[in-house]
Amino acid sequence: MHEFAYIYLQNLPTYTTLSLLIPSSNHHSKIIKKKNKQQEAMDQRFSSCRGVSFEIQPHRDPFAIDAPRASQKSWLPWGSSKRIVPSGSVFSRSTSKASSHFCDVDTDNEDDDDSVLINIEEGYELDNNSLLPISNSVHEQLPKAPSKKLVLKQNKPKESRLSVILLDQGLFTVYKRLFMVCMTLNITGLVLAATGQFPYARNHATVFSIGNLLALTLCRSEAFLRIVFWLAVKVLGHSWVPLHLKTATTSLLQSLGGIHSSCGVSSVMWLTYSLILTLKDRDNTSNLIIAVASTILSLLCLSSLAAFPLVRHLHHNVFERTHRFAGWTGLILLWAFIVLTESYDPNTDTYKKDIGSRLVKSQEFWLTLAVTILIIIPWVTVRRVAVEVSAPSGHASIIRFAGGVKPGILGRISPSPMSEWHAFGIISDGKKEHMMLAGAVGDFTKSLVSNPPSHLWVRQVHFAGLPYLVNMYNRVLVVATGSGICVFLSFLLQRGPAEVCLLWVAKGIEQNFGKEIKEWVSGHPEDRVIVHDTAVMGRPNVSEMSVAAAKKWGAEVVIVTSNPEGSRDVVDACKSKGIPAFGPIWDS
Repeated sequence: MHEFAYIYLQNLPTYTTLSLLIPSSNHHSKIIKKKNKQQEAMDQRFSSCRGVSFEIQPHRDPFAIDAPRASQKSWLPWGSSKRIVPSGSVFSRSTSKASSHFCDVDTDNEDDDDSVLINIEEGYELDNNSLLPISNSVHEQLPKAPSKKLVLKQNKPKESRLSVILLDQGLFTVYKRLFMVCMTLNITGLVLAATGQFPYARNHATVFSIGNLLALTLCRSEAFLRIVFWLAVKVLGHSWVPLHLKTATTSLLQSLGGIHSSCGVSSVMWLTYSLILTLKDRDNTSNLIIAVASTILSLLCLSSLAAFPLVRHLHHNVFERTHRFAGWTGLILLWAFIVLTESYDPNTDTYKKDIGSRLVKSQEFWLTLAVTILIIIPWVTVRRVAVEVSAPSGHASIIRFAGGVKPGILGRISPSPMSEWHAFGIISDGKKEHMMLAGAVGDFTKSLVSNPPSHLWVRQVHFAGLPYLVNMYNRVLVVATGSGICVFLSFLLQRGPAEVCLLWVAKGIEQNFGKEIKEWVSGHPEDRVIVHDTAVMGRPNVSEMSVAAAKKWGAEVVIVTSNPEGSRDVVDACKSKGIPAFGPIWDS
């Protein structure tokens, strides 16, 4: 009798077995019955692993949602990870955390009865109930104690987003190497000038300071970089060009921010040195010139401090406005400084009016003129244009503009051009219109959903970034999560020089992104477009999926657009398998 009862209990569902073994109240019985119904419905098509559901036999249509799924209750202030899985073969959950990055879109209408709360922000899992969902096999087993590895993972301290951005991307990245090379050259020149071994630099310290300002402006000039990226694709975008030369160029163009930031610090050093020399020779200058130079130095220091990673990360609007207005004020004062120094006569302690010929011969004049032109160019193209904003869901909006755009191009929009600008990838078929897909994660992007504007400010000169360099290669795997898909959709709508395979992970494709985008990505062969809807198939390991898809596609390079953690994981996984990979970097 006891043996029969034991066998009977062995073949009962886990929650039923527990209900027989553990005394409970009527309330608990209702909960257990509810769990049993959910378990029976899910066992036909789903397996569960610590509260995350994975489809055992995925639909041929990755967008179909015709079976109940395990409900989830999570602490997701920013949104859950979006992952793509080829052939449904990868079932492990990604180690990447979700973020407030624009590529993350999530929904809020999750059920409240799941047994595990996944605290993505903190990077560990919190058990809400001692009962874990267990697959309904022939011999059910009670939950085992967590392994040491899992305990260590759960007790892992919170990983700072800033540490991921600055440290986890590597101590010897191309960005940091460019920073150090540029800084070393400037420090070497400064030391030689101070020791009297570089007389030209000693006598023209201001020229070196303005020269660094010109270099940093070029590294951020969208018009100049559009030409540079176009030339790179035209010159290197041939099949006979060695792959290592293409990837080296991609790394360099992606990391120009290292030169920008290094030149900013170097300009402060050279101007400080110039001011020290001026103070030592006060008899040949005026107090007004010293005051203007000191103010310019103060503004450069302020801009550099505002761009310090910690400040920029925590207070981006402060950084952006300080950088802009301090830069403009410093440029105006720089013109005043040049005019004053060229017109000042130390013999009479007066300022001459006829200085045109002297200005033309001044190196400082031409360098400052070049900086001024580069800064003005994007602003003369600013226009207020009519837009059509639609919101497929409360988590994303689609902004439509007139005019077609080439693939891989990005644009900037603003509700108030003097205060803030936001960059988005552009979706276009190259004909009559183009669109931007904006995930609602910040004040501005949320306002696009809640209060759609009829007009927005735009810069008519669009700029090129990392996605544009897809055109340089022959076969490319592009990986996107959430609304990061927008920058790659144009490669599906327009045939380019590169053969592109898209790997996209998002949650609730049609619900969050609309029927139009769903149709765009579903109208292609499965070997070219792989879509993973986490609402149906759960959260996969994007890194493993990317490696598998890259090998299957025969990709020369992988380009990913995700949050910093997700991009880092994909890039590292691909590189470990010998596949060149690139993703967004800090200050790229």
